[in-house]
Amino acid sequence: MARKAAAAKVASSAQSNVPDFTKDEELRAYRDMLLIRRFEEKAGQMYGMGLIGGFCHLYIGQEAVVTGINMASQEGDASITGYRDHGHMLVIGMEPKGVMAELTGRGGGLSKGKGGSMHMFSNEHRFYGGNGIVGAQVSLGTGLAFAAKYRGENTVSLTYFGDGAANQGQVYESFNMAKLWNLPVVYIIENNRYAMGTSVERASAQTDFSRRGIGFGIEGEQVDGMDVRLVRDAAARAIEHARSGKGPYILEMMTYRYRGHSMSDPAKYRSKDEVSTMRAERDPIEQSKKRILDRGYGSEESLKLIETEIRAIVTEAADFATSDPEPDVSELWTDVYAEA
Repeated sequence: MARKAAAAKVASSAQSNVPDFTKDEELRAYRDMLLIRRFEEKAGQMYGMGLIGGFCHLYIGQEAVVTGINMASQEGDASITGYRDHGHMLVIGMEPKGVMAELTGRGGGLSKGKGGSMHMFSNEHRFYGGNGIVGAQVSLGTGLAFAAKYRGENTVSLTYFGDGAANQGQVYESFNMAKLWNLPVVYIIENNRYAMGTSVERASAQTDFSRRGIGFGIEGEQVDGMDVRLVRDAAARAIEHARSGKGPYILEMMTYRYRGHSMSDPAKYRSKDEVSTMRAERDPIEQSKKRILDRGYGSEESLKLIETEIRAIVTEAADFATSDPEPDVSELWTDVYAEA
């Protein structure tokens, strides 16, 4: 009940002051979120067929978070996240074929087939993972912010982690250093309400994660993470705060994952009614679609064309990921050490 009340509070207070999107912004957000959704659905299907091995954590339901954050960021900003990372890669422009091929362990994958779902990187896009250790990306993201300040770059580190990782000790060491040196980092807590199978209320004494930085003097706010407009609006404020030299900022995104923690999780710790209610009432893509139709930004026919385009991209990625050769055995020895 407390969880529902908190979500309702964020949603109701947010709706009273919702920023509008232009036609182009709404259509961009809809397309980006739909690409993530359809890609993840295909990845889940391929995992079930045995084409994807190891761990696989899907982002279905949380699409508005990374989409809105990306809309507020600038070229050159760095981003880093945990193992639920496919959506983050897609929205910043990484090639869907390369992402899917990495999931299937093929040579054309973004980490040459050696990283799989949890370990993909791109220096070109300043994306630093995909990190499998819970909370590890927070200290690394803080380090990215330190590097930006040390080099005099006008960039921000966008550091994503979940409500479970928020209880890790290294998170608070990072908070302390980030505020001590006023580093340009935005900590984005994707609160999907369950750390694996444990609800927030059972694991956290302070369930308002936006307040976790108060002891360090770090400002924060809760955001309705199911509305891409509110995400983009809050992200713009937070990123400007960090970029202008005021130091770190915390954004707690109140979001929800429809699938289990990973593909091996049957998610029996929550009711089917809870999931179906969120899908019916708060789905970020359906909200965007309704606004597009209501405001005349598009028609059912034009949205079907976008759907067709997205499905073709995902199908092409899946075909590539199942036909591309596996990496040569010699790849076991590459990218292990860096020559200094």
